[in-house]
Amino acid sequence: MDYEKQAKDFLDKTGTLFKATFFDHAKYFPGDKESRDIYIITLTRKDKTWRFRFGQSIANMGQTPTPYDVLTCLEKYDPGDFEEFCGSYGCNPDSIQDNKLYKAVKKEWNHLQQIFTKEEIEELREIQ
Repeated sequence: MDYEKQAKDFLDKTGTLFKATFFDHAKYFPGDKESRDIYIITLTRKDKTWRFRFGQSIANMGQTPTPYDVLTCLEKYDPGDFEEFCGSYGCNPDSIQDNKLYKAVKKEWNHLQQIFTKEEIEELREIQ
């Protein structure tokens, strides 16, 4: 299976433009010990644009992320409320850091729903 082609076909089918622009080389995730390349990803569809930061895999430093790299990392399921999120992902409901993570995941989920329909998100889940 050509995963890159799956991602490209999905973008073509939905009329979504993908752009990855280098932003910085720095620590990205809270637990990062090494710096990684950070990109600004722009998804544009009709009159909607979603821009967000994407921390490239350390193994792929120096390589611009592909649509496959990015689309497979997006949250494609409703994380529910904070308690449900903690139960599903093994997070601590008393942790401020886990609450920040939840808010970021919820925000990503909400943006994805603004760009794509429910049926398209189901298709997006199949790109693996």
